[in-house]
Amino acid sequence: MIELRPFAGIGHAHHGWLDARHHFSFADYHDPARMQWGNLRVWNDDTIAAQSGFPPHPHRDMEIVTYVRTGAITHQDSLGNKGRTAAGDVQVMSAGTGITHAEYNIEDEATTLFQIWIMPTRRGEAPGWGARQFPKGDRSGQLVVLASGYAQDKDALPIRTEARLVAGTIRAGESVTYPLGAERKGYLVPATGRIAVNGIEANARDGVAIADEETITITALDEAEVVLVDTL
Repeated sequence: MIELRPFAGIGHAHHGWLDARHHFSFADYHDPARMQWGNLRVWNDDTIAAQSGFPPHPHRDMEIVTYVRTGAITHQDSLGNKGRTAAGDVQVMSAGTGITHAEYNIEDEATTLFQIWIMPTRRGEAPGWGARQFPKGDRSGQLVVLASGYAQDKDALPIRTEARLVAGTIRAGESVTYPLGAERKGYLVPATGRIAVNGIEANARDGVAIADEETITITALDEAEVVLVDTL
């Protein structure tokens, strides 16, 4: 089963400094048919104006993954962590028993990112944060695991849930396959470009909800950058 969720039909909130699109119910956007997809709870497509950002606010019991598309985001939290995550790279915050953090765009240009929340399968642990560079050139023509709750994914940022964040760049006319597994769910968004997933076409920033598919084949109709969450 593959369901296309066009970008024009997802939730939208404009706060001046923040232009946010919501693939799932979030804040003032509520759609009972789009509360989550498996353990995936939030997929926000955010544009954050230059010299602005999210002031300190708390979280608990959530795995929060930030995939920066353009620009950069600077993180600081109540554990004393601070770091700048630039385009193509990823940061992960395991909220655990509780953490307060702020996310600022201190750049002179807008930052665009996907913020993805996945419900944890391990709870009651201390909070944590980490970031890593993932050069886009290393993902050319293939899907690479960037964050994972599985020990075998040794090069990925660790998360405390039975899920993976996967991304890759695909040249126009080329295809990649991914062994999702019929018992799992996938949610895929092309950050750029037009693609087809098992024959279902999607434009940039559309959502593609996937279930009951042993394998998915992603074909780039234009040069594309794709991001996928694979979860229970």
